[in-house]
Amino acid sequence: MEKSIISTPQAPDAIGPYSQGWIAGSMVYTSGQVPVDPASGEIPSGITAQAERSCQNVAAVLEAGGAALQDVIKTTCFLADMEDFAAFNEVYARYFTSKPARSCVAVRELPKGALCEIEAIAICRNSVS
Repeated sequence: MEKSIISTPQAPDAIGPYSQGWIAGSMVYTSGQVPVDPASGEIPSGITAQAERSCQNVAAVLEAGGAALQDVIKTTCFLADMEDFAAFNEVYARYFTSKPARSCVAVRELPKGALCEIEAIAICRNSVS
């Protein structure tokens, strides 16, 4: 199976030794996307704005990999505080309308002090074979 790295300026650069995502055969795998604005490098305030930005970043990586939000079959979501679950869910539901399988867990902290992070697995429309 062939594979290729996904890289797009429409999502934040990787903070460490990893890529924004991979295409492997007919699948797209995104790295966790924190709510960093790729243009400014800043993180917006509050869980609603951060959830929006994380969803937009996931969408950008998926698009660069030949997939879209409706092609996502699984997400893993990380929250710095489960008190933000309802507000996060409200934003998430607007983006992931196909209702992919999901895990959502609270973590002690996230990179750059983010309140949320989302990673996704999707079916690629233009698979690498």
